[in-house]
Amino acid sequence: MSRAALVVFVLLGTLLSAVAAALWYARATGLSARAEAGATEAQLARAVRRWAIPPEARVRPNPVTRSDDALAQGRAHFADHCASCHANDGSGDTEMGRNLFPKSPDMRLPVTQELTDGELFWIIENGIRFTGMPAWSTGTAGGEEASWQLVHFIRRLPDLTESEIEEMEGLNPRSPEEIRQDIEAERFLRGDDDVTTPSQPSAHGH
Repeated sequence: MSRAALVVFVLLGTLLSAVAAALWYARATGLSARAEAGATEAQLARAVRRWAIPPEARVRPNPVTRSDDALAQGRAHFADHCASCHANDGSGDTEMGRNLFPKSPDMRLPVTQELTDGELFWIIENGIRFTGMPAWSTGTAGGEEASWQLVHFIRRLPDLTESEIEEMEGLNPRSPEEIRQDIEAERFLRGDDDVTTPSQPSAHGH
């Protein structure tokens, strides 16, 4: 067998092995998001993620000076855009975060805190495929500044105070049901007699 043929044979064998492994994984897990990622799977995913982030991005320093204003901007942005999955305190303990695969990480722990500023920024801007993490890049200088402010806030998560969490709760997006309840409460306080409950869909509605 020639050297070229041997190389092709090895590459083909590797490809077939990878396909077989992927098919086995799909059948074994059912690709269900309900399962918890195993330790080996999580470590492998983190290693692949680190390898995928360009080296120059990993060492990129945060150009936004850490200040009370930068932290306040990052805190408000996190409460409005990130807390639905990551929770205000970064624990990931939300209905959305618990039901993703992989689950939203506890960002207060070393697994996140030991990432470089550049890695955190890259993840915020580009997201991570095959997870629930979206890409938040707007392609603008203002968007990048907001992401760098988020990096500062993520560093703050392990020492977040109760007053900060309380402030964030006032900035969290409200559900349509919460908005409806507020409107009805305001009408009640005004003595509005026309407060009506929205009609319910019929039993056979689609």
